[in-house]
Amino acid sequence: MTEPEQETGQSGTARPRLLDLFCGAGGAAMGYHRAGFEVVGVDIVDQPHFPFEFRRGNAMTYPLDGFDVIHASPPCKRFTVARAVTVATRPTLFDPHPDLLTPTRERLRAHGAPYVIENVPGAPMAGDAVVCCGSAFGLGVRRHRLFESNMVLHGSGCYHDLQPEPVGVYGTGGAWTRTAPGGGGRKVAGTEAAAALGVDWTTHQPALSQAIPPAYTEHIGGYLMASVRTSVAA
Repeated sequence: MTEPEQETGQSGTARPRLLDLFCGAGGAAMGYHRAGFEVVGVDIVDQPHFPFEFRRGNAMTYPLDGFDVIHASPPCKRFTVARAVTVATRPTLFDPHPDLLTPTRERLRAHGAPYVIENVPGAPMAGDAVVCCGSAFGLGVRRHRLFESNMVLHGSGCYHDLQPEPVGVYGTGGAWTRTAPGGGGRKVAGTEAAAALGVDWTTHQPALSQAIPPAYTEHIGGYLMASVRTSVAA
């Protein structure tokens, strides 16, 4: 995506400002930056790998004013389909995890600014939520993610047949090939994992295991930028 034309955000800077709540290591943030936004990340724990301005704080109460767009990625462990597979063998891995998605949505709707909420398949997303898949961006992972918004968005679609060997990036590290149970699959780590996600600023495995591929939010960010420009022009 080419560098956008100069726009003025709420801060008076050249780029519209985007607040990234539950920012993690910055996968979503990097995509939005590439789409033309100035990004500020917020997380309740320090994120030393976050590549932009970071503010430690509670995403559920952090002030929302002063931003043109708000992105939120509430923790997904309550909803992930992996929960049903894993809970039998590692019952503490996913419990307890409250639903932060619903109150986040309520808060963003009440605030009124353009917003995007991201989560995993299985989460109670809005009916018009769209899907992004790594296969549509030439990535090594599939890592399906859902995006809902009060703006018009379009997903990427899936092109699984174009992926010669999809890989998995999850867990705390290590690389192996699984043959059973659950079918085949290859898990990767380190530089190979980062490349599979399209991440070029960290190889920290815990960060990579949770990261949104930047290509997803660069794609989503294109639609948000169009909405912001239309709003400014009006």
